[in-house]
Amino acid sequence: MSPSSTQVKEKAQSLGFHQVGIAAVNADAGGEAAERLKAWLALGYHADMTWMNNPKRFDIRKCMPEVQSVICVALNYYTPHQRPDDGEHAKISRYGWGRDYHKVMQKKLKALANWLQEQDEGIQARYYADTGPVQDKAWAQEAGLGWIAKNGNVITREYGSWVFLGEVLTNLALSADAPHAEHCGSCTRCLDACPTDAITQPFVVDANRCIAYHTIENRAENLPELIASNLEGWVAGCDICQDVCPWNQRFAKETDVEDFQPYPGNVAPKLTELAEISEQEWNHRFPASALRRIKPYMLRRNARANLKRNQTSTQSDPE
Repeated sequence: MSPSSTQVKEKAQSLGFHQVGIAAVNADAGGEAAERLKAWLALGYHADMTWMNNPKRFDIRKCMPEVQSVICVALNYYTPHQRPDDGEHAKISRYGWGRDYHKVMQKKLKALANWLQEQDEGIQARYYADTGPVQDKAWAQEAGLGWIAKNGNVITREYGSWVFLGEVLTNLALSADAPHAEHCGSCTRCLDACPTDAITQPFVVDANRCIAYHTIENRAENLPELIASNLEGWVAGCDICQDVCPWNQRFAKETDVEDFQPYPGNVAPKLTELAEISEQEWNHRFPASALRRIKPYMLRRNARANLKRNQTSTQSDPE
């Protein structure tokens, strides 16, 4: 017997997901989000992230032709540790402080998908945790988890934007939740705080100008001058637009997922140490970490760019 939407949500919550919502896949599902993505791609705002142009992103049925429902889940990853802002220590985005979120999410999503398929012989389920061509933010808003904010992140009322998103696609026709309304209002704190003006207009982020993109995805030997001169300590990602968000300041709460507690040294590593990090030390410091996407030479590049910026700033300061 096929499970109800209520039973699906109860199962997801029992697996430790902090939020769960359901979106229906109908004839025009995802059409508006697809058009926005195409417009963003046409502007070249995806930089070198060519995978963003995968045709499957424009129509979720290309990921699973039989899909009728998208079960969207969220995991809160916030921990209340604070980074020093002294020019000596590097800054790592909160998402990368603990265990690789892909591993944590996939384990829970696999359990949910397997449970679904066990309920009835004809049930199909396929899961994604930032690992496939699914517009996870758009579907999260459609499923009522939160809304896509002016900085491009999904904000939830319960946890702010400190959440990881995942999906289970299924051929089950489940009762859908209402899409979430947008609640950024007239606030422009994220736009005003970005040192490189990467948020070109509300809800539009240009990766070419984004510190997070360049520290994580840019494989070049040197960073563009716009980025290098505005790093402000960042070597792995950037949380500036999240740190200034009123929703995050008001509603962030510590996660109960032990895996998301920071590994030693991830909250406040020294720039001088990362500037010389070896392959061996990189392996030792970042086990089962999402930061392994940032290769040793990239960490060295990012740290050295910060040290150069700090040195230049010191030399130019009047005595």
